[in-house]
Amino acid sequence: MTTKTAAPQRLRPVRRTRANNARRRESLTALGMATPAVVLLIVFLVVPVALAFALAFTDARLISPTPARFVGLRNFTQLFTDPVFYKSLRNTVYFAVVVVPLQACLALVLALLVNAKVRGVNFFRTVYFLPVVTSMVVVSLLWTFLYRKDGLVNNVISTLTLGHFQGPDWLGDPATAMPAIILMSVWQGVGFHMIIWLAGLQTIPAELYEAAELDGATTWQRFRHVTWPGLRSTRTFVLVTITIAAFSLFTQIRVMTQGGPLDSTTTVVFQAVRTGYDQQQTAYAAAISLIFFVLVLTVSLVQRFLTREKD
Repeated sequence: MTTKTAAPQRLRPVRRTRANNARRRESLTALGMATPAVVLLIVFLVVPVALAFALAFTDARLISPTPARFVGLRNFTQLFTDPVFYKSLRNTVYFAVVVVPLQACLALVLALLVNAKVRGVNFFRTVYFLPVVTSMVVVSLLWTFLYRKDGLVNNVISTLTLGHFQGPDWLGDPATAMPAIILMSVWQGVGFHMIIWLAGLQTIPAELYEAAELDGATTWQRFRHVTWPGLRSTRTFVLVTITIAAFSLFTQIRVMTQGGPLDSTTTVVFQAVRTGYDQQQTAYAAAISLIFFVLVLTVSLVQRFLTREKD
């Protein structure tokens, strides 16, 4: 009896050792698989942010024979007295305020349309998503030609009005340049968020719609009490991603207007890139980037707080 009892007791340390070794091997394997991603994050995220933070307090230039010197808050003092910065900030906020609700709502409407089980719905899904897979540079070049004084947009306007109204110089007029870019940006990006909304719609149980229909709910009541609450997590993701993309507006400006006319389309990101590379004021561009980082972080946190799940 004593021998039988002692045998399992001797096996326990062996089993424990094997379990520890197995867990150690799993940890090493996980560490090895995560190392490339961690290295890339450090090299392309942590190091640039730390370098931008350090450069913002110096007078460093992109190409300069003299080493950078610490200048304290001089770059930020100059930034907050720069009228171009306030104009770029106003343009960025204007773009975001218009694009975020417009693109989110339009994408939701398209998602509701293509979520229906009708013939040919896959064709429309493909058509709506097609601009997303096209390079933004190509799209910007295409719309630059469409917006020309003698371009397709003005020709269509002239045809529809029987020649009584001629379209403006869309990208050459400060009053129409930013709205023109907003229209093009929404057209290009709406398909991506349509797919996100569509994925969220398909996670809502069909039983909820059946129960609402049995209760005599109208289409609007089903959307308000079933669809909209069921899209809470999807709604947060869509709003945050559109907001970040809107505040990061750059490619369209670089290709179509170069910030003009009269800085009417200059954004914070475009000003930072132009200042850092074209004007070679690296430290000043780093200061702009830090302010932009704080701005986007604040807006994202506020947005996340307002769209959080409430108990």
